[in-house]
Order: sequence, then C-alpha cells, then structure tokens
Amino acid sequence: MRALLRRLRPPRRDRERGVALLIVIGTGMLMLALVATSLTIASNGLRKTDTDQDWNGALDAAYAGVEEYQSRLATDNSYFTYGNKDAPFSVLTGSSKLVLPTGTAANAAFGIGTSGTWATVPGSTPVASYRYEVDNSRYTQSGSIRIRVTGRVGETTRSIVADLKQSGFIDYLYFTDYEVQDPDQTGQSYCATHIWEGRSNYCSTIRFGSTDVIDGPVHSNDTLTVCATTFKGKVTTSSTSSPIVITPSGCSAGSYPAGQTTPIYQPMVTMPPTNVQMKKETRNDLTNSDVPLPGCLYTGPTVITFTSDGKMNVKSPWTIKTQISQTSGIASAAPAMCGTPGTGSNGLGSTSGATIDVIASNVIYVQNVPTLSSDPNYRSGTPSNFSCVNSNAGWTFGSTQFPAVNEITPDGTSATNPAYGCKNGDVFVKGVLKGAVTVASENYVYVTGDLTYADPAKDIIGLVGNGAVWVWNPMQSVTVGNGRNQYTTTSPLLNDSARTISAAIISVAHTFQVQNYNQGGDARGTLTIKGSIAQKFRGPVGLVGGSGYVKAYKYDSRFAYMAPPKFLSPVSSAYGVSQFAGVPTAFSPTGATL
Repeated sequence: MRALLRRLRPPRRDRERGVALLIVIGTGMLMLALVATSLTIASNGLRKTDTDQDWNGALDAAYAGVEEYQSRLATDNSYFTYGNKDAPFSVLTGSSKLVLPTGTAANAAFGIGTSGTWATVPGSTPVASYRYEVDNSRYTQSGSIRIRVTGRVGETTRSIVADLKQSGFIDYLYFTDYEVQDPDQTGQSYCATHIWEGRSNYCSTIRFGSTDVIDGPVHSNDTLTVCATTFKGKVTTSSTSSPIVITPSGCSAGSYPAGQTTPIYQPMVTMPPTNVQMKKETRNDLTNSDVPLPGCLYTGPTVITFTSDGKMNVKSPWTIKTQISQTSGIASAAPAMCGTPGTGSNGLGSTSGATIDVIASNVIYVQNVPTLSSDPNYRSGTPSNFSCVNSNAGWTFGSTQFPAVNEITPDGTSATNPAYGCKNGDVFVKGVLKGAVTVASENYVYVTGDLTYADPAKDIIGLVGNGAVWVWNPMQSVTVGNGRNQYTTTSPLLNDSARTISAAIISVAHTFQVQNYNQGGDARGTLTIKGSIAQKFRGPVGLVGGSGYVKAYKYDSRFAYMAPPKFLSPVSSAYGVSQFAGVPTAFSPTGATL
C-alpha cells in the first residue's frame, strides 16, 4: 500500500516545477495588473492636465474680460451705462437702468443664457471666451463700478468680480497744474505756463516750505520747488526740465518716502475747462437716460450749513426752480427734497433758510443768476429781504451778509469778478456733514468754517468750484498806537486760530487759497486738510514765519476706491481695478445660469 501511494505521488522535482509555474503565472498576472494600473494613471493624468489647463485658461479669460471692459471705459467714460439689465448679477444689484449698445457698438460680452453670445479672446488657443455683467448701482454714490466676468475654455468656466474706479484728481492729496499764483489775482497772464515750457522768472512761483507736512500722494504738471518739505507719500511731476525739482538757495532737499529721493516723472493730468457739465445732473428731463436721479440746482449766492443729524440749512433767495428741464413738454420743478423756493416758512428765500435732509448721494450745483428771460430762474428784480451793496460787490439777506459786519472787502479776487458778487453763483459752506454729497459752484466756493464728517468712515463730500475755492479768512481794520505813532492795520475778524476741512476739493480754472493769507500779522494756526486738493494754479495759504496758516494735509485713503457723488474727472482718464475676488461660477459652458 505504501508503495502504491509513492507511485501515485509525483516526484519532488515535479512538485517543485508545479509550484514554480504557479509563481510565474501569479507574477505575470501581477505585472499585467501593474501595467494596466500605470496606463490608467497615465491616461487620467493626461486628462487632469487638460482639465488644469482649461481651469487656468478660463480664469485667464475672465481677467481678459476685465481688461477689455476697462479699455472700453477708457475711450468712453459713459460706458458704465451699458450692459444687459436682465443679466443675473445686474438684476441682483438693482442695476435696472442699463441699456445694450446697438449697431456697430454691439458687444458680444453682454450675452446671457444658452443662446446668448460670448466675446472671444483674440488669438487664444484653445479658444477662450468671456461674458460680463455690470453693476453700476454704486456709481452715483462712490464713482465705482463692479463687474462679474465669466471666462470659458472648453468645458470649463470660472467667474471673478472686479471693482473698477476711475483714475482722477482724488488719487492725489495734492494736485496742481501750474506752480504759480492765479493770474486772475496777479494780472500776470503770461505766467500760465509751466517752468519746463520756459516760464518767465518774473512769475511768482510758490514753493513747499520747511514747515509743510504732506501726508499723501502729490502730483504737479509743473516743476516743483521744494525747501526741506516733508512728503510722506509718492511725489510725481510732469516736468521735463533738469533738475526735475528746484531746491532754492539756502534750502535742503525735501524728505521723501522710502525708495524715493526726488519727484518721479509722470505724464500730465489735464483739467477740464469748466465744471458746467455737473449742472446737467440737476436736470429732470433726463430721468429715462443720463440722469435717473437729479440733484439740486440753486441760483445766486447760496449759504449751506450742514449739521450732524443729517440735515442741511440752505439759504438761496434767488432760486425759483431747483430741477430744470430743457425739453419741450417737461416742466422744470422744485421738489421738496431740494427745499421750497420763496419766503414761506422753511423756504429757501426766508431769512432763516430751509432745513432739509442732506440730498442722498447726489450733486448740488449753484449757478449764476441768469440774464435770459426764458430761463426758469430769471428775475426782473431782486428777491425779498435781499439787497445788493457796494456796487454789487456784496450783499445782505436778513442777518446774513458778505462782507460780514466790520469786514474789509478782500483783495486778491479779479476786478471783473469781485468777492461776494450779489448775482454770482457762489456757495458758502461749513458744518458737520452726515451723508454723501458733492457741492459745485459756477463761480466761487467759500469754506466759512470747519467742514468735517459726523462719521469719517461713511460720510463724504466734494467741493468743486469753477472759480477759486476760498478758505474764508476775513479781516477787519484796527487802529494801533496813538498820536504820531498811530497807524491803521488789519487783524483777523474770526476768533478761531485753526481750520479743519474734510473734503475732496477742486478749483477747475483757478486756485485753492486762504483769503487774506498775507494779512493779519501773526500766523493763524494750522490749516488741516483731510482729503484731497486739485487746482489749476497754486494757491498760497500763508507766509513763511508770518500771517496765514501752516499746512497739515493728510490724504483720505478711502479715495483710493471711492469718490464723492458724481465727482469731476480729468479730461482723459482710465479705470483701474481696486480689487478682485473669485466667486462661484456664474454660467455653465453652455451659457446656462448656475
């Protein structure tokens, strides 16, 4: 039996061959599995690489859409009014006044839905495209536009949101076209040229002094003259002269921020000729197109005092209509939001003025008294309780009057446009603002006291004068000494020793200046500006070591991404991106809303 079992069992070497065969087969199967796995991984890797490329490409396409929209804004400042009002983002943000450009101006990027168009990124391979949705609901309030752009490559889409703000005068704490005093005051019309263009040495070039501290970006189209000034922000100039900055004899160079030892060249920023286009913002016949929410128009000398409760008191005796129409069939109006004209209780023409809410995110424009009888604000005589005095270079209205009691009529204004003209579009403003508003005048702006914010984080104001923007600094005549030593001089009429103005300030054709800067003896104190200043001509605020004020200017950093309502912009300007944000994808590759 045992012998039989031995015959039935294979020899040992045969048994080893069987085990080896099983090992070979198993190893082969394992190798095949590894190869198959490697091929799968490689194939998936190729597909992932393609997906990654499309993923990145779609984001690049979205950024390309932002740049393309910026280029359209740069060539047409009104392009923010265009868009698809039915786009999901536009509907969500309440941008219901958008219209689609037509004809040759049609834009494929405004497409929506599966049948809507996409704009193609030129030269892209694979083909990349984008579409954008516009939110212009904040333009009136802050001067900014927001767009949501969706980029598409292959079967991948990605979306971003970009905030766009127009480059302009409020990018600078201090902007000047010419570094000389206003020829309207000096009579030196030949001085309206830049140093680098060969300005005469007889012109009164104004310099930055050793006590000046300028805490923000500075730009001048002219050559700067600097004597030991402290600059805490970037300083640029359009000067092509050498040296690029003038350091007077006996002065040391200015102190600049880290990385800068002298002003840096930058192309010119051009002032518009007037601010009259802002008057358009008070028209009530354009509500279906350019001006959906008109502001307020006042006529003749107008006194505005802001209070911290969100109110403003307005005295404007010449005003008849506060929103005007130039369209037949649409009447000019006087809505309650602007105050009721006339001498009735709480009327604009009452000596106590009208106390109303600060108009919301809009423009106040003060115009000259019209001379055409067809104008809705024309008067054949003078208003009740109002008198012109001193050959129309002064006026009284109840207890309000300019010149003030005992004030010497100031020098320094044009002979053809004297201070306090009784029919001028001058605005006299002060107080504590709660709200957002831009105050513009056809003539002068007078800041008659401190002008500050109730909430510096939320409130904002712009002051835009066609003529000078004056820091009111009235003087009175005083007699000093006695007998033969007696003489007459001037002293300040106001008791305040300093002044604070929080605002974005522009004098379009003239200057920002302290009234009577060279009178009154000792220095008045510090003039603190929190905001920005732009002017055609350089305005003095004091004499070194003498009368007037010492500068303390600080940039309002909010102006980097927002502006006062409907604020004035340069003749030519671009829109820059203040911030980007990645957001959930808005459209699928088919164009369907997600």
